[in-house]
Amino acid sequence: MATGQKKIFGIVLAGGEGKRLMPLTADRAKPAVPFAGQYRLIDFAISNLVNSGLQQIVALTQYKSHSLDRHMSQTWRLPAMLGSYVSSVPAQQRRGKHWFSGSADAIFQSLNLIHDEKPDIVVVVGADHVYRMDFSQMIEEHIASGRGATVAAIRQPKSMSTSFGVIDVDPEDPTRIREFLEKPETCEGLPDSPNEILASMGNYVFDADKLVEAVTRDAADETSKHDMGGDIIPAFVRDGDCGVYDFINNDVPGSTPRDRDYWRDVGTIDSFFDAHMDLIQTMPIFNLYNERWPIMSQALNSPPAKFVRDARGSTGTMIDSIISLGSVISGSHVERSVLGPWTQVHSGALVVDSITFDRVSIEPGAQVRRAILDKNVIVREGASIGIDPEHDRARGFTVTASGITVVPKNGIVEA
Repeated sequence: MATGQKKIFGIVLAGGEGKRLMPLTADRAKPAVPFAGQYRLIDFAISNLVNSGLQQIVALTQYKSHSLDRHMSQTWRLPAMLGSYVSSVPAQQRRGKHWFSGSADAIFQSLNLIHDEKPDIVVVVGADHVYRMDFSQMIEEHIASGRGATVAAIRQPKSMSTSFGVIDVDPEDPTRIREFLEKPETCEGLPDSPNEILASMGNYVFDADKLVEAVTRDAADETSKHDMGGDIIPAFVRDGDCGVYDFINNDVPGSTPRDRDYWRDVGTIDSFFDAHMDLIQTMPIFNLYNERWPIMSQALNSPPAKFVRDARGSTGTMIDSIISLGSVISGSHVERSVLGPWTQVHSGALVVDSITFDRVSIEPGAQVRRAILDKNVIVREGASIGIDPEHDRARGFTVTASGITVVPKNGIVEA
């Protein structure tokens, strides 16, 4: 991508372990966790970059990356004739016999990618958020500012300051970051909205030479945690060289007032579950059906979903749900749920307020409520999951404080 003769390069930080999403991340990296049936979390970041016009993008991977690497190779293929690519780049120990020790170290150990492409601007984004964003608008604002770094920020209620990295802006220049505050107990509101704060979205735009200089300097600092948000951005702020881009100003084609500034960090089981529930409302808070800014993923070679009577003539019903390709709902009831590819819900079964991944089988008469079922899970005939949290815990399943039960990959729920 070139903006005003500037060459733009995209880096997706995709090495996250995702401990708070266990057991969904027991066998895969966080960015590879399925979402909304046919997607992986990383698809949102890459779709946004590609839709924004970026044509050279790398994803830096590390933790249990096979599933992610396979998805990248099967899904993200841009026309090589035009010099375009999306490439998965694993940790390679280019700087010594050690793995990435943080997001800044991941970029430092991968500086060969920047040296090879010689971009003017580098866009660095996380791989585990659900949102739409036109990065070209942020890039243009960054270039116009003349600063070395720009941080994307979303408005949040002031009462939630302890949950975010908070950006304190200069009252005389609201586009300049005066201080970066990590989960402060108290802070000032925005000049134009005293009850709101700006929280970092984990998306950044840098002048390439200044990013290279910053991560190189950081690598030599033995006291650093080598983190982009915790170390690199504060260094730019101290130098007075860091701006902020207010996400509320981002205008994505096809967006509506209801979903234009949607952004959700799905780093916990509860937030992951809530993000799915946002999708299935009649007027969804996040609209997957925006054709002008599509969220792209692998095209599944699967038949359509099917809703049929069972052998006794009982009808299969679905209300306020998303059902993926290859799924069969046979004489059963599905409500307020998101079912992944090739999910089978058999005669008399009930699935409510739940999420399934690939190839889940819910056998006759089984009941599933407020549960997340990972790939290849089987719920045996007459069994129940998500109805009695204490019973689920006693059986060894993860249950959140809000009562969401998670069954891990290949798990079996016995009656």
